[in-house]
Amino acid sequence: MEYPSQNYTVQQLEAEQASFITKVYGWMTLALVITGGIAVLVAGSEDIMELLFSSRFTFIGLILLEFACVAYLSSVIQNISGQMAKMIFILYAALNGLTLSVIFLMFTAESIASTFFITAATFGVMSAYGYYTKTDLTTIGNLAIMGLVGIIMASIANFFFQNETLYWVTTYAGVLIFVGLIAYDTQKIKQMNVIGNEGTDDDSKEAIMGALALYLDFINLFLFLLRILGRRR
Repeated sequence: MEYPSQNYTVQQLEAEQASFITKVYGWMTLALVITGGIAVLVAGSEDIMELLFSSRFTFIGLILLEFACVAYLSSVIQNISGQMAKMIFILYAALNGLTLSVIFLMFTAESIASTFFITAATFGVMSAYGYYTKTDLTTIGNLAIMGLVGIIMASIANFFFQNETLYWVTTYAGVLIFVGLIAYDTQKIKQMNVIGNEGTDDDSKEAIMGALALYLDFINLFLFLLRILGRRR
């Protein structure tokens, strides 16, 4: 479907882009609230924690279900309704809350909270840069994506070798990679907005996919920073 955009003034274009990015941030924020709320609630219940983490298969099953949600949403986004996309996104955020509750077993609540605020501040700065900069961040984004593939492979290898040096190399590299991805993804999300489709089902789906990208950037940056800043129990 084509949407009329050729007659928009610069002010109208900027207003629609601002409206779109506000929706993206809104859905991302809602997802973070859901994830954080569920993680805190689960961490406060010994029965639920035992149910989730007494069996490795239960925890792995949740992880696989999360991957399935992201993969499914990404692959069928053009063929489902905006309402269905929202439901899958919220489900993913809730599942992530279940799995992330494990960090409360590993780190103190104070260090988790302080790391969250540091992550939020870093995210805000880099996302604002990505939104307002006139510089094309494609090169940075491509390098960050290649780096992400590298740390995934290194992390898988280190699962078997348990090398402390490699652990810290991937940790600091992960921070740098996701700092770059936040700016790149924000710029890409701003550019992918189809001018003229505000309020349509397509607009809703675009906002959900943008929110998913930034949500993943935020969560991963938080987890890498927690490795550095978190105080273990």
